[in-house]
Amino acid sequence: MRNRTFPGPVSMIKSELVQRIAEHNPHLYQRDVENIVNAILDEIVAALARGDRVELRGFGAFSVKHRPARAGRNPRTGAHVPVDQKSVPFFKTGKEMRERLNREGGGPDAGT
Repeated sequence: MRNRTFPGPVSMIKSELVQRIAEHNPHLYQRDVENIVNAILDEIVAALARGDRVELRGFGAFSVKHRPARAGRNPRTGAHVPVDQKSVPFFKTGKEMRERLNREGGGPDAGT
């Protein structure tokens, strides 16, 4: 992972994920791992675009939530503005992931 000089949680970007998977699987070329990761992510996005739900047991489920059109407000002027309906991706963690995260780390405030 990248070196960070500031405190807080460290995030992992896709290229770092590919690199870690390739390191743990030396029999695979990094470009093949990248193609696999891209194929998985592309298929999840395509399924969501079709309105399908993607469930990965123990990990979580991806779905789409539909937000209805509404009247919003411009915070600077206070004027009412229409906000169109939209679809947003939603992820719900699986039970196994929640249990594992709570058992191993205790969250970002653990140890304080």
